[in-house]
Amino acid sequence: MIDHDEDTPVTAPRPEAALELAPELVRADAARHRRYWRANVRLLLRLLGVWVLVAYGAALVFADQLNAFTLPGTGFPLGFWFAQQGAIYVFVGLIFFYAAAMNRLDHQFGVADD
Repeated sequence: MIDHDEDTPVTAPRPEAALELAPELVRADAARHRRYWRANVRLLLRLLGVWVLVAYGAALVFADQLNAFTLPGTGFPLGFWFAQQGAIYVFVGLIFFYAAAMNRLDHQFGVADD
């Protein structure tokens, strides 16, 4: 037990005091956080652009022009293939690409979960 005077109040240490940082460190961390999310959003927009071009462009808008070509080895018209399977394959490929790109981005900004 700790001896203390009856007149002296016993106060627990403030937990937020341990979290207080110098203002310049907070600003630097906030700027790094903004750069990280800006890079993340840029990556997402690029990948969504690819997805839109493949899913809507190749499968719907340009399907007639792509149907002039056939998928090698199958004989299926290319526009039909993109509408039925190609867009799905591209989407799954984009998921794997996004995971790898985010791992690189996490390491670049020092937020990786290694």
